[in-house]
Amino acid sequence: MALEIVLATHNAHKVEEFQRILSRDVPSVRVVAYDGPEPVEDGVSFAENALIKARAAAAHTGLVALADDSGIAVDILGGSPGIFSARWAGHAHDSAANLALLLDQLGDVRAEHRRAHFSCAIALVVPEGHPAGASEEVVVGEWHGSLTTSPRGDNGFGYDPIFVPDGSELTAAELSPAAKNDVSHRALAFAQIVPALSIVAAAETA
Repeated sequence: MALEIVLATHNAHKVEEFQRILSRDVPSVRVVAYDGPEPVEDGVSFAENALIKARAAAAHTGLVALADDSGIAVDILGGSPGIFSARWAGHAHDSAANLALLLDQLGDVRAEHRRAHFSCAIALVVPEGHPAGASEEVVVGEWHGSLTTSPRGDNGFGYDPIFVPDGSELTAAELSPAAKNDVSHRALAFAQIVPALSIVAAAETA
């Protein structure tokens, strides 16, 4: 019997990505999209916003819920865009505009000062009444690297085309999806949440 987990997103691409990554380590998990109202994400960190979304999804559906919140932090900008990564250029969630604005802001910054990292927080909320017992857990993964002066690659989204991970000469958008799934901030966060998910899955199928 599969453990059905609701992912607090309306983004089908993200549901597929979570399912693909999770199926390697917790094959009994089936990820479904959240169809309820979106909560106000008024946290001041990725971890707080992820937990807000997971709590809302669990409360609305009664299912075990996962949520993530992620973005890019640029050292010379004091950690910005940070939690504002998805709307850095405004409120339209326009990835191309966000990327263009960030590149413009870093226009004259030398290569050695273009350090940045992606951060991903994943929250797991197990509701009351579940065989594993009600619980909450939040983990954070970080992927460090530097930023290019122009976009490269077609495989990624968001800020991927300008982010070169440490130890690579390729941008995140030039990596294959499989390669990215092995090393990304989301992969690092998943690795930390898998033990808790395994316990929940085992409790439900016992």
